[in-house]
Amino acid sequence: MTFTPSTLFQYANQAALLGWLLLLVAPRWRFTQRLIVSGAWSLGLAVVYTVVILSHYLGGHASEGGFGSLTEVAALFRDPWALLAGWVHYLCFDLAVGAWASRDAQQRGVPHLLLVPALLLTFLFGPVGFLLYHVVRRWYAVPQVASAL
Repeated sequence: MTFTPSTLFQYANQAALLGWLLLLVAPRWRFTQRLIVSGAWSLGLAVVYTVVILSHYLGGHASEGGFGSLTEVAALFRDPWALLAGWVHYLCFDLAVGAWASRDAQQRGVPHLLLVPALLLTFLFGPVGFLLYHVVRRWYAVPQVASAL
C-alpha cells in the first residue's frame, strides 16, 4: 500500500477526531483514559509526524523555505509532504493539550460541562481553548492529599 499526503491526511484527521470525540463524550471511560488522556494517542500522531519529516521533508525539499520570514515559511508548505507534516503537528499538539486539560480537570474536580467549551475551542482554535481552560482552572485547586501519620 502506497501512502500519499492525501491518504495520510485522512487517516490522521480520523485518528485525531476519534481522540477528540472520546475526550468530549466519554472522558472517564477506561479506553479513553488509557489511550487519549494518557497522551498515548498524541504520541502516535507524533510518530506519524516524525516519519513524514524524516522520510520526506528532510529529503529533496530540505533546502526549500525556512523559518526566517513568512515568505520562507510559505515556501516550506508548497510541498504536500511538508504541509501534511505541519497539519499533523497541529493535530498532535492540540490533542495533547486537550488530553492534558482533561487530565488536569479530572484531578481538580472541574465539572466536565465546564471543560467541554475549552476542549471544543482547543480542537478548533488551539491556543484559544488552552487560554479558556487556564481561566476556568483558576477556580479549582488541586485537592491536597492528606498525609498519613
